[in-house]
Amino acid sequence: FADDDNTYSLELFEEMRYTRRVSVWPVAFVGGLRYESPKVSPAGKVVGWKTVFDPNRPFAIDMAGFAISIKLILEKPQASFKLEGVKGGYQETSLLKDLVTMDGLEPKAANCTKVLVWHTRTERPALVNEGKRGFTDPRAEV
Repeated sequence: FADDDNTYSLELFEEMRYTRRVSVWPVAFVGGLRYESPKVSPAGKVVGWKTVFDPNRPFAIDMAGFAISIKLILEKPQASFKLEGVKGGYQETSLLKDLVTMDGLEPKAANCTKVLVWHTRTERPALVNEGKRGFTDPRAEV
C-alpha cells in the first residue's frame, strides 16, 4: 500500500519480493513516534506491536508497514479493506484479519530492527523565496 506521503528504501522492495503471505516491518514518523514496529521474538515470530495507539489491536500496524502476496489475495477473495463501519485505526486490521493470523506474519527489515519506510507526508511546498533575486526560471519543469 505505497502512497505519496511515504518514502521507501529500495531495499524494502527487494525484501518484499520474497513475501509468501504477509510480510511486516517498521514505519518511521507515524503515530506521534519516531517509529512504530512489530515486536519480534528471538524465534523470529511477531508477538505484538510497538505502538502507543491501542497496541492491543489485532494488527496494530500502519498501512505502509506490510505487504500481501498476490497469491494470498487470490486465495481469499472474501478479504476486503473496509472503510465504513470500522473504527479509525482499525482499517489495517479489517483487511489483515481476513488473510492471516499473527503466527503467519513474516518479519522483514532484519527482524523489524531496521526502518525502511518513513511517513514523510507530501505537502504543498512553501516557496517563500521564489522570484527573489531572479535566479529561478519559471519555465523550468520541476
